Amino acid sequence: HPSYHHRNSIQQLELPQRKAALIVPAFETLHYRLTFPKSKAELLSMLDMGSLYTFRYHVWPKGHAPTDYAKWRTATVPYRVAWQPDFEPYVVVRRDCPKYDQRFVGFGWNKVSHIMELDAQEYELLVLPNAFMIHMPHAPSFDISKFRLSAGYRGCLQTLREEFHQDLSRRYGAAALKYLTAERSL
Repeated sequence: HPSYHHRNSIQQLELPQRKAALIVPAFETLHYRLTFPKSKAELLSMLDMGSLYTFRYHVWPKGHAPTDYAKWRTATVPYRVAWQPDFEPYVVVRRDCPKYDQRFVGFGWNKVSHIMELDAQEYELLVLPNAFMIHMPHAPSFDISKFRLSAGYRGCLQTLREEFHQDLSRRYGAAALKYLTAERSL
């Protein structure tokens, strides 16, 4: 039973004793109807046939590249990955982890800022070897349309990002410098 197996493998990680964010690798399909793969092997063959892609591969590869899909293909145990700019994986975390920053409502930077904060608090970023999720196509959200069409919206988001970086620097001192340097070099 997959969910039992999943729960078991998560329990073996002894999360109560460690700070970890479990990354669930994300894929997507451009088909509106999809028979959901029953196993990792089935998912990999769908990937090879081109009926699935790694998530946002065409538009925003940076968001999920650090997951290291090439390594995931053959992984049998969870593996650590390092934070990189714009990383926004889907994660399973304990309830007492840092909350999402409420400045980032709507489209843009909610997951990115959350992962940054987890990293700043020295959470291990662990990719689960047998878990996966599949994003299905849907109409663009109202917020992404605003982001694309409104320079004002994009400007506000930029201001909030700068504020967020300043807060990280205040909270985590020199350790937070890497986030700002990464941002500036983009």
